[in-house]
Amino acid sequence: MTNCKFPKKFIWGAAAASYQIEGAWKADGKGESIWDRFSHTPGKIARGETGDVACDHYHKYKEDVELIKQIGLHAYRLSVSWPRIFPNGAGKVNPKGLDFYDRLIDELLKNDITPFVTLYHWDLPQKLEDKGGWRNKATSYAFADYAKEFTKHFSDRVTHWMTQNEMICASDAGYKKGSQAPGAKEDVKTVNQVRHNLMLAHGLGVLAIRANTKKKCEVGLAHNSGLMIPKTKSKKDLAALKLAYEDSRNWDSNGWWLEPIFNGSYPTQAWENYGKNVPAITPKEMKIISTPIDFYGLNVYFGELVEGFYKDGKLNYREAPYPKNHPKTSMDWDINTECTYYGIKFISENYKVKKFYITENGAAFNDVVSKDGRVHDKVRVKFLKSHVASAHRLFKDGINLAGYFVWSLMDNYEWAFGYDKRFGLIYVDYKNNQKRILKDSALWYKEVIKNNAVKI
Repeated sequence: MTNCKFPKKFIWGAAAASYQIEGAWKADGKGESIWDRFSHTPGKIARGETGDVACDHYHKYKEDVELIKQIGLHAYRLSVSWPRIFPNGAGKVNPKGLDFYDRLIDELLKNDITPFVTLYHWDLPQKLEDKGGWRNKATSYAFADYAKEFTKHFSDRVTHWMTQNEMICASDAGYKKGSQAPGAKEDVKTVNQVRHNLMLAHGLGVLAIRANTKKKCEVGLAHNSGLMIPKTKSKKDLAALKLAYEDSRNWDSNGWWLEPIFNGSYPTQAWENYGKNVPAITPKEMKIISTPIDFYGLNVYFGELVEGFYKDGKLNYREAPYPKNHPKTSMDWDINTECTYYGIKFISENYKVKKFYITENGAAFNDVVSKDGRVHDKVRVKFLKSHVASAHRLFKDGINLAGYFVWSLMDNYEWAFGYDKRFGLIYVDYKNNQKRILKDSALWYKEVIKNNAVKI
């Protein structure tokens, strides 16, 4: 058995998102979000479920912070509901919205839990969507104003900031596929403009946070880059993986986002391939988008297998299918935990990243409460343990991985899947007064944090 010891100041945390747990969808002056509207639209969500109540974290936050403390988490990654702060997306601040996050953040700090704040996790104010939403650059500047006001109010207590979470989901699932809010199916050019405007908002957000903070802080983002794993450890497959990752600097999942953020320009090949469907940009905007960040947060769930093959004496790569009956999560995602290592290694080798966090890592399984009143989620423990061990490999490569956040703190509203998919360390009994139960994975994680190590 190997004992993977982590650095002394390594941060162990868990994450959650505002719309998925807070509920109180129109309480205390909160405005409507695109997810409020989308979830109330018939046929959009499994079983017609909404986030109106969710986990009722808005009212149960003290109980939840106590559970965070019981697990021993160093940090909690939370997101802010933009329409709680600006019900109309801009203009007048809602003081009762600020009050809720005052109470939550103060409760965290009182219990020695560091808040990591994400400003945007997909719940755009509906009032802004009515004006075009992320199709318009005006929304990017509205985000900057929101970031400014929130930072001015909370930067005396918050020193870890993320502008956005998984922008590619907000753009492609929201405006291309229509599977998530606002449920649009736009043309290619419009989707590319949405992507650009989200990145512009990120850059403007970084500037707004830095200009208005009251304390020294770090600013970054959380993203779900496309991840790949070699089919085998052969020299051929490892070399093919390197080729695949190099090519991915032109793909929508990687280069279309990472090149502008880290290098200030869209990848040439991808730009040419889009032809007339490229977004409207300016040199100033590209400079804003590439404002240096202090860390890159990677959300890790699954990866594709890559194998090498020779054609005309030249090494090529291709996606390799997983074997039949390969283990999957209840989201139907293939389990291969080496994507944690190879994903961060690729970004580290290709971009000048000072620091990494694994900002989300977890899996949905069909959890049930046993007769003893506990949730014995052994398969999740195995999943998390293997991912943490994969992350530990990064230290041998000299990569600065500073923290790890499990997704998610508790079972919650899993977007268009409703409440069927359970990712949490904490089981939520939605039918029994939102009762919380620490799963075995939470108890396992508690020991990992206590020992600052994982045994494999």
